[in-house]
Amino acid sequence: MSTARHAGSEAAGGAPRPRPLGRDVAVVVLAVAAHPSLWWAGLAAAGRMARTRWWRRRPFLPLPGESYWHFRLVTAFGGTGTEAALTGRDVVA
Repeated sequence: MSTARHAGSEAAGGAPRPRPLGRDVAVVVLAVAAHPSLWWAGLAAAGRMARTRWWRRRPFLPLPGESYWHFRLVTAFGGTGTEAALTGRDVVA
């Protein structure tokens, strides 16, 4: 097995690193886009989870902070929040 670090590997302090948001954002957007009845709820959730003053930092999108997203994954899936892959089915449910 390679010794290269990957998303979900241990950080220097022993705590797992939050995984990058890119794939999860794509899964959420595609899952919500496929269900028009969830559009308003998705916009409301994006507004609540967006970082404070998101328009001042790149990428200029209302995305949650990585540590907050990691917290949400831990509370949803348990463990360290890095093992489970988010699916569209999870988002819609």
